[in-house]
Amino acid sequence: MDAAQALTPLSARALTEWARAAGFDLVGFARAEPIPPDALGRWLEAGMDADMDWMGARAAERLDVQRLLPGAATVVALACNYYVDGPADASISRYARGRDYHATLRDRLRGFRRRLKEAHPDVAGYGSVDAGPVMEKVWAARAGLGYVGKNGCLITEAYGSYVVLACLILDRAVDAYASGPAPDRCGTCTACITACPTEALPGDGAVDARRCLSFHTIENRGSVPEPLRLAFENLTFGCDICQDECPLNRRPVPAGERFAPRAVASLSVLALAALTPEQYQECVPGTALARAKYSGLRRNAAYALGAARDAAAGPVLQRLCADPDPAVREAAVWALARLI
Repeated sequence: MDAAQALTPLSARALTEWARAAGFDLVGFARAEPIPPDALGRWLEAGMDADMDWMGARAAERLDVQRLLPGAATVVALACNYYVDGPADASISRYARGRDYHATLRDRLRGFRRRLKEAHPDVAGYGSVDAGPVMEKVWAARAGLGYVGKNGCLITEAYGSYVVLACLILDRAVDAYASGPAPDRCGTCTACITACPTEALPGDGAVDARRCLSFHTIENRGSVPEPLRLAFENLTFGCDICQDECPLNRRPVPAGERFAPRAVASLSVLALAALTPEQYQECVPGTALARAKYSGLRRNAAYALGAARDAAAGPVLQRLCADPDPAVREAAVWALARLI
């Protein structure tokens, strides 16, 4: 193969077909140009990353994918619809009720890359599924899959904000790129901002992690600030409030079986608080809930029981007051005091 052939742009149409055959619902293409540092810089400088130090530690790589893949020319943005129906009072976010979406998207990304490698063995790539230093939402918007709404989520025309994202960076151009983000359909609507019980949405597409219930139920390993605990009522992992209130999510599309809820999704808050280590190992591994770990999940449940002032929770909370984990003990003591 001569140099001219080696630099021939890849077919966006073929890549799209292969990605969809691998299971992705949305596919788009953006030029691998650096991301202006202002948005990420302002967010970090304002302290909105809370204690997620890794966001700033690899900021240079987040802003320029050339640092991840020298010679990067294209970012393929990929999205999967994850919406699953369920009881309105479920305490676990929809995306976390089934198999861990990281595993599902990695499987699909491997299938896509395998097909690409068969056709173009000389093309190098760097894949990311919401774990590496890649700003998936920015690339999804640049690739035309949607736009970042006031709730900080990528909002798509086909699936609203109920999508999970992946990216594949390639060192080859494609023959068609998106012209930019999809049109902003939020308009003057502020439903998500008004609905957020902890005022975590400043309204410019950013999310203040210091006040976000998703952050505190998933990433925060210590004690949650007391003013925020009252908002934990019926929340044990993640928070869908801003998405549930979004008018653009009123006609959700059910996702495939790989996102079907597992048994843990049907457990009550009280049952989650009372989980034994054995029960945890039976129902949580292989789901996104594992991110919170055994102690974090029970700590969250204790906060939720206290916020709801669930009188039936007394015996379980009494047991948790003697838990080896200090965060669980502190949450249980606070919750038990709310029942008096």
